[in-house]
Amino acid sequence: MIGKLSVLVIVLAAAIGGIAMYFLQVHAFYDDVPADSLNIEITSAATGRPVSIIANDVQAIDAESSPLRFRACFNTPLSQEILAGQFAAYDRPVPLTGPGGFNCYDAKEVGRALEAQDAIAYLGESDIHDRVDRVVAIFDDGRGFAWHQLNEEHRN
Repeated sequence: MIGKLSVLVIVLAAAIGGIAMYFLQVHAFYDDVPADSLNIEITSAATGRPVSIIANDVQAIDAESSPLRFRACFNTPLSQEILAGQFAAYDRPVPLTGPGGFNCYDAKEVGRALEAQDAIAYLGESDIHDRVDRVVAIFDDGRGFAWHQLNEEHRN
């Protein structure tokens, strides 16, 4: 009887620990970013400085625990033709997956669109955090997505 009770306690503790770890990794550290506190910016090809663009319906999350946890979704009336002529394209964008509860952001969809050239990735801001860039991708239909990724120059 003592052995069965010990096994039950160990299994319950492992299950509770696993659930807690999952929750902490996926949901607990993310905070909503107020839309009025976030400007969507893309780096100008001419000046090398970030410039705010028109962004509507902005939804964003971020976390203090890692500079790579930023994700944002928005819409813009700006066409890819206007953007491509004025802003710096981003080489090798890799959309990072977001937490399951942030439904507007789908890294796989963004990745496929970038590969098919249905979306174009731009440098949002270089070194927004140490060795981390903000990347902004704009679809043909005006949907936009932003995320942080490690600088290319610092990858091994």
